[in-house]
Amino acid sequence: MPRIHPRPARRAATALVALPVLLLAAGCGYGSKAVTSGDPKPVGGKKVDGLDEVKIGYFPNVTHATPLVGLRSGGPIPEELGGTRVKTQVFNAGPAAIEALNAKDGVDMTWVGPSPAINGYVKSGGQNLRIVAGATSGGASLVVNPKKIRSVDDLKGKKIATPQLGNTQDVALLHYLKGKGIEVSPETGEGETSVLRQDNKEIPTTFQQGGIDGAWVPEPTASNLVSKGGKRLLNEKELWKGGKFVTTNLVVRQDFLKKHPDVVEAVLRGSVKTNAWIRSHPDAAKKRINEALQRDAGKRLPGKVLDTAFAQIDVTDDPLAATLRQQADHASSVGLLKEARLNGIYDLTPLNRVLESEGRPALTDAGLGPDDRP
Repeated sequence: MPRIHPRPARRAATALVALPVLLLAAGCGYGSKAVTSGDPKPVGGKKVDGLDEVKIGYFPNVTHATPLVGLRSGGPIPEELGGTRVKTQVFNAGPAAIEALNAKDGVDMTWVGPSPAINGYVKSGGQNLRIVAGATSGGASLVVNPKKIRSVDDLKGKKIATPQLGNTQDVALLHYLKGKGIEVSPETGEGETSVLRQDNKEIPTTFQQGGIDGAWVPEPTASNLVSKGGKRLLNEKELWKGGKFVTTNLVVRQDFLKKHPDVVEAVLRGSVKTNAWIRSHPDAAKKRINEALQRDAGKRLPGKVLDTAFAQIDVTDDPLAATLRQQADHASSVGLLKEARLNGIYDLTPLNRVLESEGRPALTDAGLGPDDRP
């Protein structure tokens, strides 16, 4: 990836207004442990906003291709930050990332799925985060043991895993089962189909040992299960208009966005450049993703698994805001949210400024931006 020199950023003004929101129906199990990974060295030069360090989180998933590729030394994000150091944390699931975003000494920004972002925003009364960009669409599937489950009619009485209570795939599974008339307790996972919440890295082993009959999981876990004899019973793309739905967003703590808008914009410039590079250099991008997975998850993916997983995702700057609203409705319908009031969850002002500088059209927040609050 070519080295990219930082450009001066313009300051973003952000309105922070209180939003009354009803309480969540259930907690989200904020128990995953963050792991500090090897961080890129600062490129040098002027520190953006005079800030010594920005703390950024992400997951070791193919659906997090943007940070896996763009955060490493020589990548666009450290380049745009100049003398400001990047400190990274690696999470196993979204609820833990949101917990770290809320912590006093946690992360300032993180890539995360839509359901934990919604949950965190609603639980805080609209005070803790803003979604500032998209990252990926797609890349989630229901993979099953074909000897036990041949069709969706066979899901009753079976045990299906998801990465964590309240994470994006957990909500998707619960909503899908409810739509098929299969009742499951959202909190305990008990019901006509059992839902087991388990770490992504543990699910393939449990699947091979027969402890679960299938799993609704992101990439590369889904393709890994297929490589171990599983069948992709349902690609989540099939459930969405045009096959597009938000899988990964970039979110930032609201107070950090207010104090350091130039840092946020620098990260966004790097993110946009990273996504463009991934789309133009898929083979090189897969190599970088595998290097990152080796470092952050301790293991590279076999070439065939990586190829299949990478083909399932679409890298995008668009947060696909309309689909986030739908996912919030799904969480409400299964009992994980009493009400999903999302006005103000987005601030795409800095992203659209970056896109405008490249002659690209602005992206929409579907009426959920900070200026759309009642």
